[in-house]
Amino acid sequence: MTVIRDLLSYRLHVVANLISRSAELRYRREFGVSLWEWRTIALLGGVAEPLSLNELARAASIHKSQMSRVVSGLARRRLVLRTADSRDGRGVRLALGKAGRRVYQELIRAAGERDAAFIRCLSDGERRAFESALAKLAGQAKSFIERERAVA
Repeated sequence: MTVIRDLLSYRLHVVANLISRSAELRYRREFGVSLWEWRTIALLGGVAEPLSLNELARAASIHKSQMSRVVSGLARRRLVLRTADSRDGRGVRLALGKAGRRVYQELIRAAGERDAAFIRCLSDGERRAFESALAKLAGQAKSFIERERAVA
């Protein structure tokens, strides 16, 4: 009989949570931002054009209402700027402010250090196998999604 702890999806979830929790502890200590704030800053810092709230929520894979709360907190601290959307009179575009850009540069440096440390714990062969396995798993998951949408 299968138990949840044996499921690949559960095991991946546990590892992802451990990685995320360790990141959040560091980013809160060094930069005063939560994990979702870090991800929002990183997503905005990695694009050339401002994003709508919907685009940002989709990129972060979270609900629009949750992203709205994250953005509101970052805007209060002037890390994120809101401007009117010229394409949608009711919409806003989101971008990093000057302070947000400075935080982004430091956060992305710290994230790069953490990423390199995770990669270094794997041998070259393990790294190649891991990358290949991730690509296959992502492909299989997308296939499952397509099949579920087709029968829904």
